[in-house]
Amino acid sequence: MKYNRILLKLSGEALMGDKPFGLDTERLAKYAEEIKTVVATGVELGIVIGGGNIFRGLKAAGKGMDRVQADHMGMLATVINGLALQSSLESVGVQTRLSSAIEMDKICEPFIRRRAIRHLEKRRVVIFAAGTGNPYFTTDTGATLRAIEIQADVILKGTRVDGIYDSDPEKNSSAKKYDTISFEEVFKRGLNVMDLTAFTLSNENKLPIVVFDMNKPGNLLSIVKGDNIGTLVTQ
Repeated sequence: MKYNRILLKLSGEALMGDKPFGLDTERLAKYAEEIKTVVATGVELGIVIGGGNIFRGLKAAGKGMDRVQADHMGMLATVINGLALQSSLESVGVQTRLSSAIEMDKICEPFIRRRAIRHLEKRRVVIFAAGTGNPYFTTDTGATLRAIEIQADVILKGTRVDGIYDSDPEKNSSAKKYDTISFEEVFKRGLNVMDLTAFTLSNENKLPIVVFDMNKPGNLLSIVKGDNIGTLVTQ
């Protein structure tokens, strides 16, 4: 396998499927099967999920809500998504732990770095919820931080687009896709891969990012095996 320990970042919107809001159980079941296939190869897997399918703090703050409270609500949304994915994974026989940056011991365990790494070594999937536990930080930043802390080989950013393009492929049919691109080139071209804090953190810690289409069956396993899927952002 090309990667031994990976951090998979999924957007909350990805869990909506074709629904306008909330969770699609069919989409969750599909993701659980994809993840199960990867775990069966012996790869250690951590997951971070956004909360945009339930609540988006930044959007609410823009409409007059206190930003700190709005972000806390967004963090709670990621815990709901984490519980949903945990249930789906365990229903297909994948051992899972839900770890939250905000302590809520009746629901999940608190994030303790050494404990999380031990879970991974025992081939348990660890879902990291509640972002960084602090307002003003996105789940992209939370994912990057956790990836660095658990010493992941790569961040796999699962989206609905099959990589990074020089313009929006959903609006421009002649948009050019990059197979590989450097951090410096992304900065220079102003491409939208992650928010700037997360992206800078990845660059400073020499942590590569692969942006790929999570909804295409088999893509996740192909990347782990080393196939040229999506776009690799590297030094």
